[in-house]
Amino acid sequence: MKPTLLILAAGMGSRFGGLKQIEPVGPNGETILEYSVFDAIRAGFGKVVFVIRKSFAGDFKARFESKLSGKIEIEYVFQETHKLPKGFVLPEGREKPWGTGHAVLMARDVIQEPFAAINADDFYGAEAFQIISKFLTNSVTAQQYAMVGYTLKNTLSEFGGVSRGLCVTDSQNKLTRITETHNIRHDGNRVVCESGDSNSVELTGNETVSMNFWGFHPSIFENIENQFIEFLTSNIQLPKSEFYIPFVVFDLINKQLINVEVLSGDSPYFGITYKDEKPFVIEQIQKLTDRGVYPAKLW
Repeated sequence: MKPTLLILAAGMGSRFGGLKQIEPVGPNGETILEYSVFDAIRAGFGKVVFVIRKSFAGDFKARFESKLSGKIEIEYVFQETHKLPKGFVLPEGREKPWGTGHAVLMARDVIQEPFAAINADDFYGAEAFQIISKFLTNSVTAQQYAMVGYTLKNTLSEFGGVSRGLCVTDSQNKLTRITETHNIRHDGNRVVCESGDSNSVELTGNETVSMNFWGFHPSIFENIENQFIEFLTSNIQLPKSEFYIPFVVFDLINKQLINVEVLSGDSPYFGITYKDEKPFVIEQIQKLTDRGVYPAKLW
């Protein structure tokens, strides 16, 4: 059975100021997520599932349906704040999405096979899809998941601080901890991040970070729902509370129910967090196109 690619595309991008998912960056107006789908098809994925908001479903489908139809099976699921487990009611005034854990859960009814989960606005590189596809085809089980890791210094922005999950692994390259770290940025020749006080903490830049590229067995959906119920029980009235997929992963790791292998490759990484990054992304994709990694026209 071919693996599925789950693309989280429901966010609006507050720092970017618009719908990043349909921002053109390729030679013929291709978006970042189109390159992810292209790489997934080449790596042997059989289906793509888009998690989007119902409010922009029409525009989203018009942008991608004709390009992808016939090349890979397509499914759409909607992440809406009112879609909660039985017994929970959306608090009045809640507008913020519930987070990546909730987004992945929305695909439960359309994914029964091993799958990779990614962000729509991150360029992960062809090699990353090859290594995760191999893992999902040959190694994934209900007790064995994976994450594609990247080198911190290769994921930073020249236009502002970024948040990254700093990873710790054991001697067998199994994930033991991710620390969500904020405002990571260049400071001259140094790489620094936010700390609990007014002082900056220096990093080496060689740390492995998570860019939200996961390889899962479909059994994770039951675990996500159970933990989401626990999360809502304590946090439903907090208007900015979010339920992230690493919460689920690390609960399972701490209970010794799963291992998460950290996969690494030589893939380039870049994304659009700020509007000023768009020219850089366009330039990088053009360089890859010039090298023959991608055709000038994807579809």
